[in-house]
Amino acid sequence: MPEPCRFYGIIIRMFSGDHPPPHFHAVYQDNEVQVNLPTLEILRGGLPQQALALVLE
Repeated sequence: MPEPCRFYGIIIRMFSGDHPPPHFHAVYQDNEVQVNLPTLEILRGGLPQQALALVLE
């Protein structure tokens, strides 16, 4: 699984051919969130507030 970015212990993952809508996965410790790429809307999951703020920045 491709990891185009890592920062502050947060791993960003993208999967080619994954289900629509276009999105990425962000993993921090034992938490994972799926974020819609065009809108930055949370699709599923969650992260601690500070980690989520860094991901959405």
